[in-house]
Amino acid sequence: MEYTHSVSLDRDKCKGCTNCLKRCPTEAIRIRDGHAVIDPRHCIDCGECIRVCPYKAKTAIFDKWEDMDHDKYLIALPAPSFFGQFAKLYDADYLVSALLEAGFSDVFEVAKAAEIITEYTRRYMKRADVPRPVISSACPVIVRLISLRFPLLCDHVMTMMPPIELAGKMARERAKLQHPELDDEDIKTVFISPCPAKVSWVKNTAEGEKSPVDYCVSMSDMYFRVLGVMNKPSNPERGSESGMIGMSWASTGGESSALMNDRYLAADGIENVIRVLDEIETGRFQGLEFVELNACNGGCVGGVMTVENPYIARVRLQTLRRYLPVSRNRLPADAPKKADEVPANMFTVVPLQYRNTQMLDEDRMTSIRKMQQIEQILETLPALDCGSCGAPSCRAFAEDIVKGEANEMQCIVRMREHLQKLLEQEREGSEKE
Repeated sequence: MEYTHSVSLDRDKCKGCTNCLKRCPTEAIRIRDGHAVIDPRHCIDCGECIRVCPYKAKTAIFDKWEDMDHDKYLIALPAPSFFGQFAKLYDADYLVSALLEAGFSDVFEVAKAAEIITEYTRRYMKRADVPRPVISSACPVIVRLISLRFPLLCDHVMTMMPPIELAGKMARERAKLQHPELDDEDIKTVFISPCPAKVSWVKNTAEGEKSPVDYCVSMSDMYFRVLGVMNKPSNPERGSESGMIGMSWASTGGESSALMNDRYLAADGIENVIRVLDEIETGRFQGLEFVELNACNGGCVGGVMTVENPYIARVRLQTLRRYLPVSRNRLPADAPKKADEVPANMFTVVPLQYRNTQMLDEDRMTSIRKMQQIEQILETLPALDCGSCGAPSCRAFAEDIVKGEANEMQCIVRMREHLQKLLEQEREGSEKE
């Protein structure tokens, strides 16, 4: 099944600069004919190109409020990071009520589901058959990155469903329980997303299985819609159902610190994440039990579809958590009694598998021969990694040449050398005459 992405390019706005080219962590971008081109096989929807593009040529794809079926029972699924977008929000109840005032039929916080996932993760970590360190699957960018670049770590990724999936399922179950007259098609869940990667997760859930989340809207869009009704009544209509643990998932370290295990590592920022994964794969970190990685700086509060500065949002969430209980959610009554047992329906259907997008040819010998050609071409290149050729590095450019997607004269240094030779030949010819 073809992977559906949530990052798009507006060619009319693209000027062909190299900002996105140099910052793409998977080298998925090339400059061709004066415009950027995104290779969908390598794109991980991290949104770095959106963040650094000065011309706003890269945009996130998400559902619009106006395009939803408002005749349905709409349930808002606000991410924990949404609560950090609002200034002077000292009580989460006001935002929950504002979402209802903005037009939603119900609100089910993703932070509520995150607290249940935390409980199950504690159980999962007690199992002896789990490869260490366990890598969190909460950030879809990290999951896709590992599946494309780190084959030895695929077995380490925890295959438990992310909180947005559980929130969608629980929200539907609660709606049908409270309103028996509603059918499945009458209920629509709306995830308020901080980043395009989570939109892609919903679109590609479980290799084609339908996600319990129906719509994914941008956090920045919903911010302005909700801001208009944030009049803070003296008695909010509905109260928040999340605690400190659930809200902490919005920032780096929130998920791992709640596991009551001090042998963890938490890192954010896509470049830092890649460096950490390299070191884990080579066995540098010994004794680690759990690894929490976030592609965005600061965690989900740093997503490209948010409004507030991630560090300001993080401080706001710390203030908000100060008045919350540790957790408001526990495992359901029918949960297994064993301390290390997790229900099968809490895991994704298919474990993470390595997707080799680096193969130069399906035939092994042909692929080896092309790799040798790349090395030979690389020795002739200036090793400047300037990006003027339209590739992010000289190695990537050499690979493009072997694939037939570029030619050596696109290298400015090589072209200048070629022109100098032609001028010298012309000058020598003139002198002989």
